[in-house]
Amino acid sequence: MPFHWDIRGHLALARHVLRWTLLAAPVAAAIGSACALFLWLLDLATRTREDRPWLLFLLPLAGVLIVLMYRAFGKSSERGNNLIMDEIHEPGAGVPAAMAPLVLVGTIVTHLFGGSAGREGTAVQIGGSFAGQFGRWLRLDAAEVRTLLLVGIAAGFAGVFGTPLAAAVFAMEVITIGQIRYEAVLPCLIAGIVGDWACQAWGIHHTPYHVAVGAVAFEWWTAGKVALAAAAFGLASLLFAEFTHGLHHVWRRLVPWELLRPVVGGAVVIGLVFLLGTRDYIGLGVTSPTGGVSIVSSFQPGGAHALSWWWKILFTAVTLSCGFKGGEVTPLFFVGAALGNTLAGLLGAPVDLFAALGFVAVFAGATNTPLACTILGIELFGSGHVVYLAIACFLAYLCSGHTGIYLSQRVASPKPAGGAIGERTTLREHREKWFSRGRRESGDGKH
Repeated sequence: MPFHWDIRGHLALARHVLRWTLLAAPVAAAIGSACALFLWLLDLATRTREDRPWLLFLLPLAGVLIVLMYRAFGKSSERGNNLIMDEIHEPGAGVPAAMAPLVLVGTIVTHLFGGSAGREGTAVQIGGSFAGQFGRWLRLDAAEVRTLLLVGIAAGFAGVFGTPLAAAVFAMEVITIGQIRYEAVLPCLIAGIVGDWACQAWGIHHTPYHVAVGAVAFEWWTAGKVALAAAAFGLASLLFAEFTHGLHHVWRRLVPWELLRPVVGGAVVIGLVFLLGTRDYIGLGVTSPTGGVSIVSSFQPGGAHALSWWWKILFTAVTLSCGFKGGEVTPLFFVGAALGNTLAGLLGAPVDLFAALGFVAVFAGATNTPLACTILGIELFGSGHVVYLAIACFLAYLCSGHTGIYLSQRVASPKPAGGAIGERTTLREHREKWFSRGRRESGDGKH
């Protein structure tokens, strides 16, 4: 067979590499810098709230201010991450430039006054907003704008968590369930690396997590325990997503006036704080100034209570469903680490290892990104337990079913035993069909 070398093809590839390096790198640097500002402000807001406990009582008023801010300056921005996903699937009006400042201010206000929320959603929306604006300035076509939005997701995720490889895979995997957008692999990789570098260049450091148990040989007995825990992690993912979505509909039905929802929701959060007698479940929950339950403490024996994971779900679902802003991922880390701590005691397994597994697996189930979360576990905890990380993430992904925190995700490859769910169906459409079918069956049973 004669030697074949497509010189034109390689020249086109070189142009592609150069073009997307020049496009993705400055966009990611800007997003990483914005994430650094966001993380600095978030840390300032957290320390201010901890030093001034009375700020919690202003949480209902803070929620009203957030709703008024979005109503005045960018109503479409309220759709958050789902808006970005919809624009990637079917370009429309674009991602508004106002989304970045709105979600940044809204998230900082939420944390300053004691809401339970995360930071990933904020970083992704900042990234999507920056990327959309760059696309308009450069007059890119629809396909290039879609890729640039993926760049924004990767850069924002990498900047806020310090995991560039997981960020690149997350951006390609999160848009469509069962499909990875490999056409964006180079831009997303560049974005993850540059976004992380830019954030750290501003002096931002991420919380280190340690698994004391070193790399050990694969054991079927341990793998069985991991599989049992993974099923629980997947169900916790499902509970988190469905409880948050369900409460959102409850607020809309029981509290028709939009401005009143955060007032009631904020009052519920305050009531829960005093009912439990602890503030461990407000804010990010990465650490606790009083030595209480947190993500970090969950890696230690006795560092979480049996129901700590449930209380974090409840606090976060109430906060995010009634109008406050922020992400879901850091609370998912808390839920997973605390649940892993509890399951380790029940299964006689290493606490730090199972906290690490829950940390990434609950996230995998809630976002339907098992590959990205496996890589996330390697970047955060090392490769010594990669097989257990993969088992936990992939089984949690399956056990969470066709649900998730992002309702604009589309299904390319349905999960096994997924029922009649068509390809390209969004989780929102699947959810609405399921409830409408349940109502019809309930109605039929009455006659």
